[in-house]
Amino acid sequence: MNKWFKSGAPWIWMTGGAVSLSLIAVLGLLLLIASRGLVYFWPSTLYQWDLVHADGREEVVIGERYEWEQVPLERLEEAGIQFEVEGEFVERFLVKTGNREFVPLDFRWIWQPTVVTERSPVDLAAFERIRNGNFYGYPIAVVIDGARFEGAAMESQMKDAIAQSNALAAQANELQSKAIGQINYQLEQLRLTERKLALNGQDSEAALAAIAVSREALNQEYLVLESRLFALREQAADDHVVVRDMRGESVSLPLDQVMAVSFPNRMNLWAKGRWWAQEIAKFLSSEPREANTEGGVFPAIFGTVFMVLLMAVIVTPFGVMAAVYLHEYAGNGALTRFIRIAVINLAGVPSIVYGVFGLGFFVYMLGGSIDALFYPEAHPAPTFGTPGVLWSALTLAILTLPVVIVSTEEGLSRIPSSVRQGSLALGATQAETLWRIVLPMASPAIMTGLILAVARAAGEVAPLMLVGVVKLAPQLPVDGNFPFVHLERKFMHLGFHIYDVGFQSPNVEAARPLVYATSFLLVSVIVSLNLTAIAVRNHLREKYRSFDN
Repeated sequence: MNKWFKSGAPWIWMTGGAVSLSLIAVLGLLLLIASRGLVYFWPSTLYQWDLVHADGREEVVIGERYEWEQVPLERLEEAGIQFEVEGEFVERFLVKTGNREFVPLDFRWIWQPTVVTERSPVDLAAFERIRNGNFYGYPIAVVIDGARFEGAAMESQMKDAIAQSNALAAQANELQSKAIGQINYQLEQLRLTERKLALNGQDSEAALAAIAVSREALNQEYLVLESRLFALREQAADDHVVVRDMRGESVSLPLDQVMAVSFPNRMNLWAKGRWWAQEIAKFLSSEPREANTEGGVFPAIFGTVFMVLLMAVIVTPFGVMAAVYLHEYAGNGALTRFIRIAVINLAGVPSIVYGVFGLGFFVYMLGGSIDALFYPEAHPAPTFGTPGVLWSALTLAILTLPVVIVSTEEGLSRIPSSVRQGSLALGATQAETLWRIVLPMASPAIMTGLILAVARAAGEVAPLMLVGVVKLAPQLPVDGNFPFVHLERKFMHLGFHIYDVGFQSPNVEAARPLVYATSFLLVSVIVSLNLTAIAVRNHLREKYRSFDN
């Protein structure tokens, strides 16, 4: 046994076991997040419960069953609730009833002893709406262009009308966001140009007249597009569907507010799988609604990826140049050692401190100076003197700079000095040796530092809350208006979206599945970025492998 311990085999097994446990824990966590998040998009069975309460009041409830739990009778007696049941526990389940405009809460607990009957009728429908969440009930009729359809023809007519209404709504949204949005942008630019001319004393009658002509032409074009927009919205709002809800009353739902209708109790496994895939696609490609508790997360995905890529473009050259200077040019003196210690210590500074620094230096000082020099016509409204995606990327670049410096310097130290001496002996300058020999050989280490920087930056939230991220961004940082990339704009981030939905949402039960879904999406985005960087690193490693020989 003593000989076995001295051989080092136990430590190898302990290391392997620790790595295996870590992998199992990580995979288990990912599976938990994925299962709790992806099940949100699965079409749940709709139930109708006939209830009789302790006071004799009868009630009908329609909705989806979310959770079950057993409550001890002792706790119920302490709360003044009594049920005549056998055993020591009473079962209750959480139900999503939807129909927010007619019920105080769209989630409620139902006690099993109050349930008289439980059914899942095939005619129950779930209407996904733009506002007020889902609506559950029995479709009675659909009214299209004044014609009322009932019975067998109703369902196909209703689905066709919803598809047509969604197409009209999409045209209206595209018209508003692109054509009308571009005119509003041009009008704002004309206003800024006019004010800039006034500040510079160049507001001659000819210049002002030219601006007035351009403004009038844009206003006329705006009126034409506005009339088209109103016509599309009126056409989409003409039709409606009549639904009988759980109160037994008929409710008219405008089809321009209905995004989709489903009959989950009729669906087989294949139909539910297709619906599940469609809902995930909508979640990834649409914008959020209802205070981020409904809809998708496309702006947050775009903002996260765009900010991380911009940060990578900024941090990589600065980190590489700093590492090259420290390793190739600076002597091994006290100052160099002090700088290395400072760089290592910077990696341990709390991220919120970087956020405060970014807000004070980048936003207020640097951004305010840029506004004073280049955008005086926009005062008092700030252009760059306000949090935005550029300042967020710069802040995270400083936060991750030590990682890139240390990793690059480690890669440079592994390159034999004979390689440099051989290059210099053949007549190359030191700059040519660095550019053609040393940096290519160190590129895998540079990519390793970039991978670590991306992994940390993509998950940071605290500094971004101070320097650019917002709950809901009206516009993406990239659009069709010149200069097409607007680095001064605020943006959405998946990490902040998780925080906002999980801790700031007024509807906790509705937001909980979205927290898991967005968390799994954030992990997937980080893994995708890292895998891309790892593939590039492996390619570079194979490309310059001959340099090591």
